[in-house]
Amino acid sequence: MMLRASITMLAAAATLLGMAGAALASCFPVAHNPDRRTPALLQPVGLQAAALPDQGEVRLSFLGHSSFLIETPEGVSAITDYNGMVRASEAPDIVTMNNAHSTHYTDFVEPGVKHILRGWDPDGGMAVHDVTERDLHVRNVPTNVREHGGARYNGNSIFVFEIADLCIAHLGHLHHTLTDVHLGELGYIDVLLVPADGAFTMAQELMVEVIRQINPTLVIPMHYFSSHTLGRFIGLLEDSYQPLYSDTATVTLSSLKLPYHKVLVLPGS
Repeated sequence: MMLRASITMLAAAATLLGMAGAALASCFPVAHNPDRRTPALLQPVGLQAAALPDQGEVRLSFLGHSSFLIETPEGVSAITDYNGMVRASEAPDIVTMNNAHSTHYTDFVEPGVKHILRGWDPDGGMAVHDVTERDLHVRNVPTNVREHGGARYNGNSIFVFEIADLCIAHLGHLHHTLTDVHLGELGYIDVLLVPADGAFTMAQELMVEVIRQINPTLVIPMHYFSSHTLGRFIGLLEDSYQPLYSDTATVTLSSLKLPYHKVLVLPGS
């Protein structure tokens, strides 16, 4: 409790002092506060594709399955849940692999990748990542994996991408709801990339509970395999997150123009 209170006080002091930096401004790990958002401060706007993100913007492209390409104003790129099969046209600077599941990781990474971040420790411990590549900061929050009737502790990671005053969290192959410790480590999340399959990860009702725990501004579903599954997931959220459908798999996101409490569906599953 003392540590959590200290972190909260530090984050508040940073705001008062006007300290710069996306990681501290919007992603600094703090105690969970479900009332942290003020809808009136966020203006829903149209999402559009862009050739290159401007300062204060992030370009996000859905590559399929649970892989997204994240591109920053300074030209840094990262691919989530990199599996060697779903790739971008050029090798990214960073790849994350949330879980040692056959379609969510690979040991064969293309040349040119600077940072390979696995969400588990191959030696059985806990993966800890805290990487900065120019204007992109990536860190992880370990979670557990359901396996053969038991659990593989720290077998999955939620990766958090901090850039342009936005926090983007990728839940990976999440198998359980979150504790207060997880929520404190996550901090404020603007964009949440959520597996919506309802089977291989966990029941959609439980995944919706996770969304309510985190309370992000924008939800983007992934890992859902069929339009029926996606429709059911959206239906469970519609009382608090209204759907938006994009014509393109690539959108540009800005912290000042982020649609409030929306589910953004990008083409591809």
